[in-house]
Amino acid sequence: MKVIFLLLPMILVTAQDKGGQLPAWEEGMMDIHHINTGRGDAAFFVFPDATTLLVDAGDMSETHARTLSARNAVQKPDNSKTAPQWIVDYIHQFFPKNKTLQLDYGLITHYHDDHFGEMDVKRKRHPKGKYGLTGMMEVGSLLPIKTHLDRGSNYPIDLKNTAVQKKIKANDSYSIIETLQEYWNYMDYHIKEDGMIYEALKPGAINQIYLKQSPNKYPHFEIRNIAVNGDIWTGENEDYYSLFTKGDYPGENPLSTCLKITYGRFNYFTGGDISGIDALGQTDLNSLESHVAPVIGPVDVATLNHHGNRDSQNVFFVRTLRPRVWIQQNWSSDHPGEEVLRRITSKALYPGERDLFSTVMLQPLKDVIGDKLDQYKSQNGHIVVRVYNQGRQYDIYILNDNTKEREIIAKYGPYEAR
Repeated sequence: MKVIFLLLPMILVTAQDKGGQLPAWEEGMMDIHHINTGRGDAAFFVFPDATTLLVDAGDMSETHARTLSARNAVQKPDNSKTAPQWIVDYIHQFFPKNKTLQLDYGLITHYHDDHFGEMDVKRKRHPKGKYGLTGMMEVGSLLPIKTHLDRGSNYPIDLKNTAVQKKIKANDSYSIIETLQEYWNYMDYHIKEDGMIYEALKPGAINQIYLKQSPNKYPHFEIRNIAVNGDIWTGENEDYYSLFTKGDYPGENPLSTCLKITYGRFNYFTGGDISGIDALGQTDLNSLESHVAPVIGPVDVATLNHHGNRDSQNVFFVRTLRPRVWIQQNWSSDHPGEEVLRRITSKALYPGERDLFSTVMLQPLKDVIGDKLDQYKSQNGHIVVRVYNQGRQYDIYILNDNTKEREIIAKYGPYEAR
């Protein structure tokens, strides 16, 4: 009889680690920080040569009753700063030492409040730039962003067209157009005053987000734009096809930007708020998830699309990506949907172990789903993926989101990249 031993990641939290600080980033490491402010998504990346990227800066408005209700997360670590100010504070703490304090890239996945901010009557204004301070705009007012990327504004509809704006406003409670107008003022000001570069993300491209410091040292590092605006990479060269037609506006979520990051053997996917379940709760084979899955392929770590909302992580997507680690960036008590949890933990969809981590898990959901949530290794805190050894291994750190020191709560690993 042949005996097979499975080497599983161990929890390696020493007394020195727990309660201590995350060891400083070093050349050759890639750090991915999933920051929990309680107000939406924000992920800070430090690539192997110290190139930096911020994906999203959620900043939901407290003028909405839901934001301050038990349905939503509380702001972390407290209310002494705004959510964008806390994001900048976090970046300051974990920025590479002896490097110029600036973001090489800032990317907005799509134009929803929990990803790029929302204007309201309480927001302050930039003293010179004549734009409101929320989300990525407030981050950019405090920390220089050298290159700014988003999904653009003219496809599949022209968001600067007054008739289009009027139509969106009639059905929008979260000030998308008002916030975009402030965002465009922000862009105009910093392009003129600071020389900031602006680009709309291009589907299939590998040359928009790249290593700026020492690219030749890391030939096996790549960031591929998988999809944007429903334009999906074919898997060949930089060719793409379109899921939507001009004038067809499916809402913001399906237009989210999707990235795959490769470092040696390690692969990571993040896809904003794309989804894959139809109105009847079945796998939608014509959804964004179903179209992007084949060109993503298996990954080591994936963030849950749409925060783990019940319309996401369809059977085909889960089976195709089959990550070793799922990361949930959460703020709502209906995330994850119970059916989503069943799919991502199902060994009928793909074999082997998988670990689940969430930035927050709220009590109303715990009351409904109960001990099924015990399948998560961690349910609260900033989640840091640290990749090292030329992309061969990675660890997961959980940092305390209740304190300004952000000390280590737990460490998981080492995981072997596939």
